[in-house]
Amino acid sequence: MPNHLIHTTSPYLHQHAHQPINWYPWGKEALDRARQEDKPLLVSIGYAACHWCHVMAQETFEDEAVGALMNEHFVCIKVDREERPDVDRVYVKALQAMGLRAGWPLHVFLLPDQTPFYGGTYFHTQGWRELLVQVAKAFREHRAALTTSAAQFTQALMEQEKVHGAVGLPPERFTQATITQYFRQLYPLLDTAQGGLRGAPKFPMSSGGAFLLHYYSLTKDERALAQLNLTLEQMAYGGIYDQIGGGFARYATDEAWHLPHFEKMLCDNGLLLSLYAQAYALTKRPLYKRIVEETVTFVTRELADATGGFYCALDADTDGIEGKFYTWTPLAIRQTLGPVEPLLMQYFGLELMEDGKAGVLYRKLAKEPVGEARIIIERSLDRLSAARSHRQRPIRDDKLIASWNGMVLQGLVDAYNGLGDKHCLVLAGFNANFIAKWLLQGGRLLHSYSRGEAGPFGYLEDYAWVVRAFISLYQASFKERWLHTAAALVQYTLKHFYNEQTGLFYFVEEREANLIVRQQEIDDSAIPSANAVMAHNLWALGALLGKKSYTATAMRMLERVPLHIPREPAHLCSWASIYMLQLKPTPVVAIVGPECTAWALALQQHCPRGTLFVGTEEESTLPLLAGKKVIDEKTTIYVCRQGGCQPPVHSVEEALKQLV
Repeated sequence: MPNHLIHTTSPYLHQHAHQPINWYPWGKEALDRARQEDKPLLVSIGYAACHWCHVMAQETFEDEAVGALMNEHFVCIKVDREERPDVDRVYVKALQAMGLRAGWPLHVFLLPDQTPFYGGTYFHTQGWRELLVQVAKAFREHRAALTTSAAQFTQALMEQEKVHGAVGLPPERFTQATITQYFRQLYPLLDTAQGGLRGAPKFPMSSGGAFLLHYYSLTKDERALAQLNLTLEQMAYGGIYDQIGGGFARYATDEAWHLPHFEKMLCDNGLLLSLYAQAYALTKRPLYKRIVEETVTFVTRELADATGGFYCALDADTDGIEGKFYTWTPLAIRQTLGPVEPLLMQYFGLELMEDGKAGVLYRKLAKEPVGEARIIIERSLDRLSAARSHRQRPIRDDKLIASWNGMVLQGLVDAYNGLGDKHCLVLAGFNANFIAKWLLQGGRLLHSYSRGEAGPFGYLEDYAWVVRAFISLYQASFKERWLHTAAALVQYTLKHFYNEQTGLFYFVEEREANLIVRQQEIDDSAIPSANAVMAHNLWALGALLGKKSYTATAMRMLERVPLHIPREPAHLCSWASIYMLQLKPTPVVAIVGPECTAWALALQQHCPRGTLFVGTEEESTLPLLAGKKVIDEKTTIYVCRQGGCQPPVHSVEEALKQLV
């Protein structure tokens, strides 16, 4: 008989619905039962694309004896971390407070009041059985000690939230010297041989790349550009990037980006799409353009829903083997290609592969092949792709997550701006319509949508990324619907997420806040801080809509962060990027006339970073377009700063001179 997970919307939870464990989803029913029966809660957190989650599910959770132990002594809850990031974030921090390493699958034992007293990650079957017996015995015989420990761990979580109330450096005292000092603190943490941050595993950390790009644009410090190029090249050459089908894996397990953890996540590809597109706009490197084009092809081919949304992930495993779909033996390559061209051997380092051992392809030849060499490489890749298409494909997690769709929407707009590819703008509009139709209900965002059913309501990251993407889509298309929708969503977050005492936003809105801690995250992880993204949104909307209150709120948010920069520079890059926007008056370009969108695109590729755009073909109700008209029946550009505008001009070249 299926357990309680059979009625959920999460594909990951459905994978556990027929196990011999009386799993519940996180919610009132399970929490009430724990209190009524005075049993500890056992919370198991994972996600559908996670290799070690699958291993433990198959080896341990399918075991009848294990199920009997869990059912007898615990109320068991299964959590999809992608569907319930609020639960995941609290108990990841709880594990860290215990001095334990967090990862997935993540397991945490709670008292009936949800306070944590012990946890861990992956356990083999025998170790898990022994742990269950020990924890059950401790709960019976040493309840007071567990209660004391749980209270201490919970207090540690609450103390972390108090840090966010500290006062940092006022924005008006933030200078270029301050940002230079931040770069000096960050630079020793960077891997100057392989790119990214030092050590392994290696995550792309798109916020760090975006900071380097912005810092170089501001200071022309060649070290920042060299590090950005090194990182983008090494990732593009590495096994973390699918050399055959495009798209990035979650992270690399080694320092050289060669050996990926094979799950492909929508969020990572959306963020890297933005970074490579912006880097191409700056450097015009053909490699970056190709990565952008191939990543767009990957997400539309593998993750697109017919309604315009994008699914969240492809599994790491096929047939229970991690990376089976993506790896090749030398024999398989020879069978597919016949006599392998020496150029291809050098390009992928195939001569280094051990006979009979499967490996992932990564690029060894740094020089870009051209002419006949490029044709040989592309022909070989096409044949490998055709052969791979006959393999069993990784399972796709078909949740549609608002924040991750916002990241891809932002990436598509950045691809349009950077490459001038109108197809990307069409895809962006299609995706925005999906979000507005299926994920926006009564002015309130859903976090996810799956198999025709709504998931939980949205978290701060959903509002932050959808708003950011809608602002960007407006500036590319000048369809005011997206700007007004973004403003309405910001108003909602200010009402339901904002903490007046700290000046930051909670991750969960007040009516959904039922966990032991209501968190306000400020650190970048693999995904940039949602609070930092919201600060950027408020800054942009404040300028675009003339809303001084938005600007003031953004400035107050910035005051909360610099105090922590010296301690955690690698995890505050998004905030540093926003601070750089405050160093100079924000240019706003207003374009009126039939060529407004085409001229905006031309300007986007050359204007200073942080420039904002408003435009209309004929008329608009936006404050920044009030009184701005077509002059001499020609499309007209107004370059404005701090409320004052320079004389109107009639060409992109003239406008660029005013922007310098």
